[in-house]
Amino acid sequence: MTSPLDDRPRVRNAAVTREAILAAAWRRFLNESYDNVGLRDVAGDAGVDVALVSRYFGGKEGLFRAVLSHGKEEKFDGLTDAGALAARLAAMATEQAPDEDGHNMERLLIILRSASSPVASSIVRSAFSADVLEPLAALIGGEGAQQRASMAMAVMMGTAIMRSIMAVETVCEGACRHDVARRIERLVKVALEEDKPSY
Repeated sequence: MTSPLDDRPRVRNAAVTREAILAAAWRRFLNESYDNVGLRDVAGDAGVDVALVSRYFGGKEGLFRAVLSHGKEEKFDGLTDAGALAARLAAMATEQAPDEDGHNMERLLIILRSASSPVASSIVRSAFSADVLEPLAALIGGEGAQQRASMAMAVMMGTAIMRSIMAVETVCEGACRHDVARRIERLVKVALEEDKPSY
């Protein structure tokens, strides 16, 4: 026996719908470049009408910005110095589980996949600068902090390419993970260290 309540239209939860769209867009942008992702594809993956994607995000550019900024406040929480940061970045680079560090590494892959798109490149540059390089530079401080932060992220980007896009076995294999993490940590420490004045 059905209740009269079963005949009422379901109330759509805006927050849940927005999150479903973001999750679908995240998966699409992780696996395809900006130019190859369509709003209809994202809407279909999220199980919503394409008009809702535009309503919540104002179009593809707004959706891409939202994906890049999703969860950004978690990136460097709890880190107090460059030594701890190097260890954290090395762990992030070799993470295999879909936890916070894995999420942040996936964001780097999204940036890499879409950086060559004429439309997405300016969004990528501003988002990467505001959400990654500037907080990183502020954390490490000192002389040439922006350049040092950029060099550390170059190590991370290179690792992301080797592990996920090129799937180089010696960087991906579980057995080598500890050794790879140790080496990445050393590279990041060198990239982050402040130049000592030469007299």
